[in-house]
Order: sequence, then C-alpha cells, then structure tokens
Amino acid sequence: MDIAQQKRKENIAEYILYLWQLEDLLRALQFSPEAIYSTLVKPRNLDSAHEQVLLAWYLDIAGLLAQERKEESGHLDHTLHLISDLHDLHLRLMQQQELGADYRQRYALFTEHLPALRSRLGKESDMSDTELCFRALYAAMLYRIKGQGEKAVADTIEVVSPLIALLTDYYHKVERGEVDLFKE
Repeated sequence: MDIAQQKRKENIAEYILYLWQLEDLLRALQFSPEAIYSTLVKPRNLDSAHEQVLLAWYLDIAGLLAQERKEESGHLDHTLHLISDLHDLHLRLMQQQELGADYRQRYALFTEHLPALRSRLGKESDMSDTELCFRALYAAMLYRIKGQGEKAVADTIEVVSPLIALLTDYYHKVERGEVDLFKE
C-alpha cells in the first residue's frame, strides 16, 4: 500500500506496472489470506496495526479482481482507466503544436516498431497505442524476471520506455498544474 502510494505520487507508469505485478502475485497466491500474509505482509516486519492495514489492502485488491471477474487474467479497471487517461493525454500532445513537439518527435521514433509490437501483444483491435506500450513493458519485465529474451527485453525497453517516460512526465506536470493543455 505504501509502495503503491509512493509510486502513484511519483511515477504513474511504475504505479500501473506495480499493480499489474501485484495482480499476478495475488493470483499466484490463489488469493489465500494466509499466503498473502506470510508472503507479502509478514516479511515487512511491521507492527500489528500496520500489518492489518496492509493485509486489508491486499485483500481489497483481491476482492476487486473477483468483483471484476479477473481472477484468472486481466487487469483492474482502475489501471485501465489510468492508461485511458494517459492515452487521452497522448492524443492531446499529438495535437498541440508547441507543447507536444518533443513528444511527437519521440512518438515518431516509436511508430516504426508499432506493427511488430501490435502483432505480438495487441491482438485486441481496439487496444490503444498507450496500452500496447504498457503491455510491452510488462511483458519485458516478466521476461527479465524469468531471465529470458534478453535481446527482446532490451529492445522493448529501449523503444517503449523513453516514450512512456515522457508521457508520464507530462501527466505529472498536468496533474501538478505546471502544464496547461488548453493553452496554445
């Protein structure tokens, strides 16, 4: 919970990827409160009150996965809405002449890789480029954890990461009021 709050505040992309990883971890633990406690809560060496808050938070996420019928696969609507917000920002930056110039330049470098990524990861025809980027980063993260596909992981991170980093930077600037998307 505290890790998620910190990531949400500092880097929306890391927050989304963290929650996706947590979803998979909760699935691997079969949503068992005992397994969640022993694997995710107990090792943190918190006092009893904080342990209970943290356990309740993990169980809330597990409950949301069940409520959204995503016990086997899929991502919480919350993270998909955040990606949608990021995609809306992407579209806005693509339209902005002055404000989005650096973003459009970075996106142009990315577009040549889009067909290959879409063929591997974007089987859903309505998936936005932004969601595709997150799926690519998450897949790269999983491959890295498994120690597989070093070249593919490096290539994906090299292509996708700078674009998402720039989009995330704009997102937080808009959120803090440092950038006005409606002023041209």
